[in-house]
Amino acid sequence: MKVLITGGAGFIGSNIADAVIGNKHKAVILDNLSSGNKNNVNKKAKFYKADIVNEKKVSEIFKKEKPDIVIHCAAQIDVRKSVENPKYDANINILGSINILKACVENKTKKIIFASSGGTIYGECSGKAPDEKSFPNPLSPYGIAKYSVENYIKFYSEIHGLKYTILRYANVYGPRQDPKGEAGVIAIFALKMLNNEAVTVFGDGKQMRDYVYVADVVDANIKSLTKADNQIINIGTGKAVALNDIVKIMSAISKTDKKPVYKPKRDGELFKNFLNNKKALKILGWKPSVSSIDEGIKKTIGYFKEIK
Repeated sequence: MKVLITGGAGFIGSNIADAVIGNKHKAVILDNLSSGNKNNVNKKAKFYKADIVNEKKVSEIFKKEKPDIVIHCAAQIDVRKSVENPKYDANINILGSINILKACVENKTKKIIFASSGGTIYGECSGKAPDEKSFPNPLSPYGIAKYSVENYIKFYSEIHGLKYTILRYANVYGPRQDPKGEAGVIAIFALKMLNNEAVTVFGDGKQMRDYVYVADVVDANIKSLTKADNQIINIGTGKAVALNDIVKIMSAISKTDKKPVYKPKRDGELFKNFLNNKKALKILGWKPSVSSIDEGIKKTIGYFKEIK
């Protein structure tokens, strides 16, 4: 089948594109390279430098390629930037996604797989890990936009028959994440520690996240090519890890003795977030193969050592 991956030069999208090709499918990548890297693009993939906000260009690419399935990863990914400029975030994450959905319908795409955000949609998770039936309570424009797109997808499915799988990711980390960006604390810390620089922790470091390794996220997408039609599924480990513990693990693996620098908490950030992943096992037959944060961090630091 032919799979079009928006954001396919980015961290998650490029890893997905590699797996799509590895599974003997054709891959088409649409990316404006604002945060993606052309070096990440698989040589066997067909690449278009284009922006999802450009409706005309999106329409032209879809008309030419006629993809069977679309994996929609392209997005404005910075929660803090969404807080500072909600309109900018909505223009990309909502209006750009509507352009993709419209093109899917016009070109008879069978299914869309959407990279949503379990890390922001549920809001604060003080008690049990939320499952897919938990009430959404996004506390940032980024989370609001992701949840809005989920509802647009349901609309396009109901009215036009477009099948979908919505994957709500926890905090994804691993090879190819941008260590110089604003999002992706493990990648940012990895590069700094390997350069023997102090890392910056915003808040007291007790904030907790569910960190899921990128190869496991890729596996969920590949499984969704043929499973989980019209389902919303959490993709996470079900475990919350404190940022201070991440710093300790990474310091030990990278062998740095630099102490972290603590600065005030930033607006729009949650204290605790983690996901119930039982539905993923039941519907997709998916569970994280890298369930230990120590193992995933070792792999990630190893990657950054190689490219440093």
